[in-house]
Amino acid sequence: MSDRFALIYNPRSRRNLKADPKYLELAGKMLGPLFCSPRTHAALRQQVYALLQQRIGCLVVDGGDGTVGHVLSALYTSSCPPEQWPRIVVLPSGNTNLIATDVGFGKRGVEALQILHARLSAGRLFSDERRRQPLVVTRDGQKDTASLGFFGGLGAFGRGIEIAHDPKILKNYSHDAAVMATLFVTVWQLLSPKHRRAWLEGTKVTIERDGEVLPEQNHFLFLCTALHRLPHGVWPFWHNLSEVDRGIKYLDVAAFPPHLGRAVWNLLRGNAPQWLQQNTAYNSGSATKLVLHTDQSFVLDGEVIPPGEDGCLTVSAGPVVSFVHM
Repeated sequence: MSDRFALIYNPRSRRNLKADPKYLELAGKMLGPLFCSPRTHAALRQQVYALLQQRIGCLVVDGGDGTVGHVLSALYTSSCPPEQWPRIVVLPSGNTNLIATDVGFGKRGVEALQILHARLSAGRLFSDERRRQPLVVTRDGQKDTASLGFFGGLGAFGRGIEIAHDPKILKNYSHDAAVMATLFVTVWQLLSPKHRRAWLEGTKVTIERDGEVLPEQNHFLFLCTALHRLPHGVWPFWHNLSEVDRGIKYLDVAAFPPHLGRAVWNLLRGNAPQWLQQNTAYNSGSATKLVLHTDQSFVLDGEVIPPGEDGCLTVSAGPVVSFVHM
């Protein structure tokens, strides 16, 4: 495998909408045809396939979580075995950059390219790596339509994403303000008698966890991640110390959960007190494979994925991906 690196630059990512001409000029001079700027998902997929043919050792992704997910999805659906995939460098430029918080390179633009080039020249490009298993979401058992990502869920999470994607919010607020507006609308609806019940009664989902069918119930919230860290100390997951990390961390909150305000306050601060862990309405753990029987869509890194024709979605721990860290 070549020790060269290629760059996939998403011009539609939020922080790339105002292009830095010095950065683009340097990328073009430094990388030549290995600098790719696809404008559609189909073009991105084809460029990833072409780069694999050149046996690139490292693939730099300049975009948000969605762009990283699309690159990994292209790798997954290619004929290249995972052990031959290039290492990934994440330069955060999107609406959401959860992945970069955990495994990102920490730099962007001209500075990032200069550091990468210097480390490559010194033979130290891969001196600091972090390995993760992305979530693989499939429908009807079809690998060629699989979506890869790192943070997903349904129930209240899906409702929140719908609010965040409302054109009134997207057009009238900056990203940080849009997040605050989304939180405000969500809290307002949870406190409003008119909307509260619709949120709290949750979504009907039957969950199979590593072959075990869990009791059927409505779920207020279901989240899962392949990350090891989230921004601002948020960590709404826990597991028994004796339990092995199987790749997927999940949180399952039943409909009409008691003490919801206290629970949210603790989980947003990365705390899972004993009273919360012992409450049967709140469950968290680790799994290798989750099969969700539902008529609701699953949201993966902002992408809305409807269930298959059989009314199922499968979330699996994917192949190990190496991320270059700084």
